[in-house]
Amino acid sequence: MTQQTILVLGATGKTGSRITARLEDKGHKVRRGSRGSETPFDWGKPETWPAVLDGVSSAYISYFPDIAFPGAVEQVEAFTALAKETGLQRLVLLTGRGEFHAERAEEVIRNSGIPFTIVRAAWFAQNFSEGALLDPVMAGVLPMPAGEVREPIVDVDDIADVAVVALTEEGHAGALYEVTGPRLMTFADMAQELSSAMGRTVQYLPISFEDFHAEIASANGLMIADVITDIARETLDGRNATLADGVQRALGRAPRDFAEFAHNAQSSGAWTKAA
Repeated sequence: MTQQTILVLGATGKTGSRITARLEDKGHKVRRGSRGSETPFDWGKPETWPAVLDGVSSAYISYFPDIAFPGAVEQVEAFTALAKETGLQRLVLLTGRGEFHAERAEEVIRNSGIPFTIVRAAWFAQNFSEGALLDPVMAGVLPMPAGEVREPIVDVDDIADVAVVALTEEGHAGALYEVTGPRLMTFADMAQELSSAMGRTVQYLPISFEDFHAEIASANGLMIADVITDIARETLDGRNATLADGVQRALGRAPRDFAEFAHNAQSSGAWTKAA
């Protein structure tokens, strides 16, 4: 596998950047798939797809900005059909836990004819340190329309580790790895852990879905606000308030705890740089 090229779509994103770094550290040849990469890739421009697939043996697929966006499943289906034609030998798909559109995309991959692994992830811990919730956290608040719902929030580093073994090792074909953290937490619990790690107060602020939508729309536009709010309504209803064993099955170890994520983010200067 070290002499074959692995395609990482979303190579500049939370999961893709980590997967790329891990693969290169292990000596694998990686082709980055993003709009600004040496071989540009854009989901909205199918004319960019053949070049990124040319000569690759395996591919990691994450859809930006989210698999729930209009047309996403159809684009994933068209891309995998092309990948099958070009001889792709292995495919790893990242999806979201408890999302209807994610399950549709999973079915596309299962029916693609390409050996596959699905990584179905809980909410990302890194949303607090390098994502949409970074600015509110830096302001000392965590506004979410989640009430007292508990979420088994997952460390993106665990997702990357699972994806890397699925891309490079045998024994993962056909597997569905549902990856979560090791405990269920309310967003108030997360705010407490963030406060402890950062050394200053972060307060959970329960808000309505309407206020959540308005806040996103003001920063990112109405379409993105519509989709993200729909995802929040879908996934923050308690359906995901269970632990899963995907990390243990794929890696043979326990997943990282949220407190470990928060400590590592603080130690790395994630919030210092943001300040």
